[in-house]
Amino acid sequence: MKRVLAIALAVSTLLAAGLVSARDDGRYAHSPLKAWFDGLRSNRGLCCSDADGVVVSDPDWDSKDGHYRVRLDGEWIDVPDDAVIKEPNRAGRTMVWPIQSALGKSIRCFLPGTMS
Repeated sequence: MKRVLAIALAVSTLLAAGLVSARDDGRYAHSPLKAWFDGLRSNRGLCCSDADGVVVSDPDWDSKDGHYRVRLDGEWIDVPDDAVIKEPNRAGRTMVWPIQSALGKSIRCFLPGTMS
């Protein structure tokens, strides 16, 4: 029984560790927007940084009836309303912070840009 509990604990720990993977490797350390990106948050929590976000081209996001969706890896994903960042977009470009887990891909933060 103890062995089953130990295995279950190990598996759940590995799954939890796979939920978020930050990759701020310092390449944006001198960006004038670094502090802004580091503090950027949706109602789901901190977005982490510019290095963790993915720039989304205009054809790969849209809005319908006040809700957003993005295309990542060829798949359209609905953006939860609480993942949308409400403050003005200082970077100008549309960005999304996806999270890949054992349950699939979800969106932690979405920063709409201007479709131009």
